[in-house]
Amino acid sequence: MTITELKPVKKKLTLVYIDGEYAMKLDTEVLYEECVREGCVIDDERLRELLEKSDKKRAREKALWLLSQRDYSRKKLFEKLRSETSEDAAESVCDRMEEVGLLNDESYSRRLAHDLIYLKKLSPRGALYKLMEKGIERELAEEVLGEFDADPVEQLVELIERKYADKLDDEKLRRRTIAALQRLGYSWSDISAAISQFEE
Repeated sequence: MTITELKPVKKKLTLVYIDGEYAMKLDTEVLYEECVREGCVIDDERLRELLEKSDKKRAREKALWLLSQRDYSRKKLFEKLRSETSEDAAESVCDRMEEVGLLNDESYSRRLAHDLIYLKKLSPRGALYKLMEKGIERELAEEVLGEFDADPVEQLVELIERKYADKLDDEKLRRRTIAALQRLGYSWSDISAAISQFEE
């Protein structure tokens, strides 16, 4: 097989044509580093090596960019990488991000749980579902949430004061408020106690 054309495109990728036909996209820097030029004769094994190197490089760059924007759980980062690269490349890069300390489900879930409970005022049950949505395993999520001892009634009173204080006099708005608080994972008994405490 002969590389008949290399056509650079956007996002640092190059279209590779073999024997006159389009074959694949590879990372431009990998091709340069590996001294791949038009006219090179290449076999299947060498092509596979280039594809793997390109995939890992793309996955690493994508992971670093994503993690510079915000935190991710391993599962969610893997899913993001997997949408653009091979499973092996995504897995390898996630392993590397954990090794260098850029990816840590435990510390990520602890920070997220703190924000969910103390800033967004979710109940422990609501926070548990949200952590699991973010790719945290249930066992770890429950363990982390066990470290927080926020009183649900106090949480609700603060939330009502901040967001729903003017909605309790009207019966229709009151029902909507109760429904909204239930969607945050709070029980009816806690909501009732918090409303009574607020109104007193």
